[in-house]
Amino acid sequence: MTGAKPIVLAEDNPRDAELALAAMEEQNISDKVVLCHDGAEVLDYLYCRGPFASRMKGNPAVIFLDIKMPKVNGLEVLRTIKADTHLRPIPVVMLTSSREERDLGESYALGANAYVVKPVEFHQFVSAVKELGTFWGVINEPPPQGSGSGK
Repeated sequence: MTGAKPIVLAEDNPRDAELALAAMEEQNISDKVVLCHDGAEVLDYLYCRGPFASRMKGNPAVIFLDIKMPKVNGLEVLRTIKADTHLRPIPVVMLTSSREERDLGESYALGANAYVVKPVEFHQFVSAVKELGTFWGVINEPPPQGSGSGK
C-alpha cells in the first residue's frame, strides 16, 4: 500500500486496539495504521511534533477517535481538528463505547463524520472495524491535500 494515506486509530484500551489492528490486517490495511494511545498523541501526529516530528507531511485518510482517552479526550481532539483549516477536511469517525446522547450530539455538532458505538461482542467488533477500515481507508475518496477551504 505504498503511497496510500495512513489511518489514525486513537484507542487507549489495549484489547480494543489489538482487535482493531487485527481486523484491519484481515483487510490488508494494517500497514497504514498509526496507533495513538491518547488524544495528545493524536495531536502530536497531526501537527508533526514530538515522536512524529519527522513523519511524512500530509493528513491521514481518516481518524478513528475514541472519546474517553487520557490526556486529551476525543471531543477536544475533534474540536481542535475541525477548528484548523488544514485539518478540517480529515474525516473523523468517533469509535467509542459511549452511548451517551450528549457525546453523540456533541460529536456531530463539532463536525464528526460518523459515530459508531463499539460492539461489546468480539466478532461484531472485528466486523465493524473491518467495514469501517474498508470504507474509510480504501473505498472513500478523501479530499485532496490543501483543500482546507471553510464551509
